Amino acid sequence: MKQQPHDRGNQSRYSYGRTLDLPFARALDCTRSGLQSEGFGVLFEIDMRGKLQEKLGVDFQNYMILGACNPPVAHRALLEEQDLGLLLPCNVIVYEEPDGRSTVKAVDAVQMMSITGNDKLESAALEVNERLRKVIDAL
Repeated sequence: MKQQPHDRGNQSRYSYGRTLDLPFARALDCTRSGLQSEGFGVLFEIDMRGKLQEKLGVDFQNYMILGACNPPVAHRALLEEQDLGLLLPCNVIVYEEPDGRSTVKAVDAVQMMSITGNDKLESAALEVNERLRKVIDAL
């Protein structure tokens, strides 16, 4: 699969994101709304702060993992690679920075799906990346 070029800044080899001048709760609400506007449902939310407090008794920053899925794209991809469910859904994270701002990042679907070696997944991965980047860029 071809790699989609990454912008410099708040990205890594496997993510795309940005830091916002918004408090955590507002950034989380805006991210949920943005995902919905791009056709993603949030299948689950994992409150890492709460889980780490519950399981380890440690204090941690506000940090939420959103399991996002665009059903039509997921369906097309699963028809091409039935075991792809091991890599779904696409995770989006929202976390609080020490200065009170928030960071939002989404997984790079092209990078994630490239491990399958199935080039037929490229169009689905590119579509997911385009939609997730729209969400993040609009925040």
